[in-house]
Amino acid sequence: MDPVGDLRLLLASGTCLVTVETPEESRLLALVRAAAGATPMWQWSAASGLRRDGRDPVYGTTAPDQMLDNLEALSGPFVVVLCDPAPLFADPTAVRRLKEFGQRTTPNQSILLVGNRLTAPTDLEGVAHRWQLPLPDTAELLALVERVEIRIGQRGIVSKLDDVSRVELARALRGLTLLDAEREVMTLAAGDGVLEPADVLTARDHKAALLNHDGILEVVDGEGRRLADLGGLTAFKEWMNARLRTPLGAGHEPVRGVLLTGVPGCGKSAVAHAVAEEWEVPLVLLDPGRIYRKYVGESEERFEAALGTAEAMAPAVLWIDEIEKGFATGGEDGGVTDRVLGTFLRWLQDRDGAVFVVATANDVTRLPPELTRKGRFDELFFVDLPDPAARATILTGELHRRGVDRPTGIDRLVVATDGFSGAEIAAAVAAATYAGPLTEASLDQEFHRTVPLATSRPDEIASLRAWARDHARTA
Repeated sequence: MDPVGDLRLLLASGTCLVTVETPEESRLLALVRAAAGATPMWQWSAASGLRRDGRDPVYGTTAPDQMLDNLEALSGPFVVVLCDPAPLFADPTAVRRLKEFGQRTTPNQSILLVGNRLTAPTDLEGVAHRWQLPLPDTAELLALVERVEIRIGQRGIVSKLDDVSRVELARALRGLTLLDAEREVMTLAAGDGVLEPADVLTARDHKAALLNHDGILEVVDGEGRRLADLGGLTAFKEWMNARLRTPLGAGHEPVRGVLLTGVPGCGKSAVAHAVAEEWEVPLVLLDPGRIYRKYVGESEERFEAALGTAEAMAPAVLWIDEIEKGFATGGEDGGVTDRVLGTFLRWLQDRDGAVFVVATANDVTRLPPELTRKGRFDELFFVDLPDPAARATILTGELHRRGVDRPTGIDRLVVATDGFSGAEIAAAVAAATYAGPLTEASLDQEFHRTVPLATSRPDEIASLRAWARDHARTA
């Protein structure tokens, strides 16, 4: 998305009243200047009054009515940015004057209402066009890094970044506002008196904490495992490997995402980690259960902002764990879930391929059919209990992690774990370590103590398999 081009088209289209909710006032003003070109740009705040860009304020225009008098006297093309317009919204007459201006369709005469938390009066609904300022892309962030390098150099702080690490740092800052990104680079430089390639990892860690302030998004650390390290999933691996040959977001038919359902504990979450590891991109976890809030419209806004942040971090893998928590049908919440679902469906349909979605569901039957039909995801896979070969891979991997490189009696242990999920095998191996060194006998004893899900809840697994026969591919 080109924000300057988008804004230029909006201003030229005859859209006279625009609202922009953003904490990045300075960046927005710079974009408006670029979009306006030769069109005169004016700016107003209750503190400074009305002034043409680059000139002194007009005397006596701090009050809304005085400012509007001057604004209505303007002729020809103009763009006026009203910063923090709460004083206008508190005055019914001012709101009416704004509404009358917004009902005009004069090209190249526009008012932008800009604020960090913008709650426009209901009288302006349907009149004011809402425009969203996208988060900065890699090019903007790269330019920011270079500006900060010059600034810290003037203060005697050394930058050891080369061209490659400079781009990596800019990519690591994706998802942050320009102001937050600038603070982060300055903090990295001031921390030890040098800006260096190692700071890229630190920036990613700091960004994870910033993104997780509302609990919806979280940048997840990699586990270091690739697809080949996962037991089973032969069909999925073949399907996924064919798509991994193309960089994420590239190609004529970019990949979009996959929905994984099946028996709990059988590696659906591990797939998300492995796919991000294969593409060497960030893994961003979205918790759908944390989207919802009690105030009207807040849930939709939070979710839309989270999706925008995920896009700003592209290329990335977006992992939506237990997606049925956020979009299950049958609830009575005044239509909030339906509106959030509508936002998600539009995003799935319209987005580009730079964000690959891995959605996991333990009970896919709770999801609305609109979400599982073709076109939302590239494919829907069913992950069943691991077969003997997969259990052997899982067992060998779990033992290798604990220093047992050549496990004996593996064939017997594979038989003993018949009906186990991968998570149940891992938990039983971990439990066996408390009995002393891992041996065939101690592992076998722990496996026989474990009651797997296939034994305790066979009807649920049979129901999942029956659904998958007609709706999903076997992974």
